[in-house]
Amino acid sequence: MNELLTHTRLPDRAPPVSEVGIVHWAKKHLFGSVSNTIMTLVSLYILYLLIPPLVNWALLKANISGTDRSVCDANAAGACWTFIKVRFNQIMFGLFYGSHPDQIWRPVLAFFMLVGLLTPLFIEKFPFKGMLGGFILLVYPFIAFALIHGAWLGLPVAETREWGGFLLTFVLSSIGIVAALPLGILLALGRRSELPVIRSFSIFYIELWRGTPLITVLFMASVLLPLFFPAGVEFDKVLRALIGITMFQSAYTAEAIRGGLQAIPKGQFEAADALGLSYWKKMIFIVLPQALKISIPGIVNTFIELFKDTSLVSIIGLLDLLNMAQTASQSIEWKGYDTEAYIFAAFIFWIFCYGISRYSQNLEAKLDRGHRN
Repeated sequence: MNELLTHTRLPDRAPPVSEVGIVHWAKKHLFGSVSNTIMTLVSLYILYLLIPPLVNWALLKANISGTDRSVCDANAAGACWTFIKVRFNQIMFGLFYGSHPDQIWRPVLAFFMLVGLLTPLFIEKFPFKGMLGGFILLVYPFIAFALIHGAWLGLPVAETREWGGFLLTFVLSSIGIVAALPLGILLALGRRSELPVIRSFSIFYIELWRGTPLITVLFMASVLLPLFFPAGVEFDKVLRALIGITMFQSAYTAEAIRGGLQAIPKGQFEAADALGLSYWKKMIFIVLPQALKISIPGIVNTFIELFKDTSLVSIIGLLDLLNMAQTASQSIEWKGYDTEAYIFAAFIFWIFCYGISRYSQNLEAKLDRGHRN
């Protein structure tokens, strides 16, 4: 027996393969098969052809010194960021800067005030998030308008027709989001209502606005809306755009929330009814918190689309970030630098859209952990 144990040999086995680290990830996803290897090599070659020239043009040989185009004309091989530097205030604030160059601090203060108010919402243990969120939604818009417009505070008045650039983009998108969310919740509840009149009205409203392009909505709000008011009643053009954007956005928000409502198990409704809760208590305390959590990706997607679609206001003569950058690049002093204008506008759009997306993902993950716990 001892002799048998002495000469017994275990079969040879391959050493364990590491399943962590970038090397394993690359082998699995980039070089896992012949086709993946070919596609990876082709992609790397394309990136080699594109990225070095782009970095060379945008960074290494770029021009940022000086105050006119002479520097850029002397070194045409690089990007002319001097144009962005000189026209930065015009692109960001539009005619507000041209009319009130010494009052730029007002929209800047309004923006950083919002950033300061939003910062505590990212702190997990901040105790007054509900109150702070209500303040941001209900009070802050009036403070921002008072600062930017100026009339309520006795400052030099900046009419809304002077607003443009990123300032206009931010105002249209933020107010559109804030106003459309509660309206979208009501429409989603109305579409699932047991009352035929409310349900029919909600369905008609949602399908009407979802079936109409935003550019048509803006045109109608600018041209047709004033026809429904008595003679002499003037509606501000920015206000018309806000009304059109809010009505359009609320329909898409309602559909995103309706998807969340349909995902709630029927037992949740029955449990709330068994407790004797009224309809609104059942919705506010039981159903809507779960539905909104489920609907976060869809709602945020519509918000990001709205932020980008504000460029369509050019159809009614308003100059948002993109159109103001394009207008600045077509001036006599800087004609021919459209590429820099478009890249700068795209970079601003990307920063905010990416920030909204990342915040929604963190919020979704946090709520999901709370649900599991």
